[in-house]
Amino acid sequence: MRSFLSIIEILAVLAFAYSGVVEARRHGFDFVGVLTIAFVTAFGGGTLRDVLLNRHPLYWIEHWQFLVYIFALSACAALLLRFNQDFSSRRTLMLIDALGLGLFTASGVGIALEMNAPLLPAALVGVMTATFGGVLRDVLCSQKPRLFQPTEPIYAICAFVGAWIYILLDRLGFLPELALLICIAVTFLLRVLAVRFNFKLPF
Repeated sequence: MRSFLSIIEILAVLAFAYSGVVEARRHGFDFVGVLTIAFVTAFGGGTLRDVLLNRHPLYWIEHWQFLVYIFALSACAALLLRFNQDFSSRRTLMLIDALGLGLFTASGVGIALEMNAPLLPAALVGVMTATFGGVLRDVLCSQKPRLFQPTEPIYAICAFVGAWIYILLDRLGFLPELALLICIAVTFLLRVLAVRFNFKLPF
């Protein structure tokens, strides 16, 4: 289970780091700025999770190799984005962001339950793990966080539903790995459908 969570964590970090690179490039940041936004987007939610759960050392300090991965990803992505705008198309970025949302939701709720957090806090930890990096990214890019905009299709709710799907499957005795995969898939599909059909909160 722990190795499976580590794989999910790596994929989530890379997915959100790429979305941070694209957003930074769109705002005209230099390479230092691109790296900063990539780091914050990738590590913001997981760092908040670790602080709330009193989990030390922080996962990006314990697994410092992630820093190398993001540095390499940022360099490659920044180069590719100069020659192929399709890599930063709205649809591509939405899919990558939805995948990162699902991956970090699963990682957050899985680790919270592993540390014996109560069910509701565990679900909320999953949501915060999945969304806080994006909030920090938007703030550093001088934008109102999309998470809080009424014009944005539902985002945090997708993570919240996905987290409860994992909790339900876990309580029903499903294999943890299968429950995590279903959580990722449900969260990803909900976000894609929300964007496709423009699902929004009524208030």
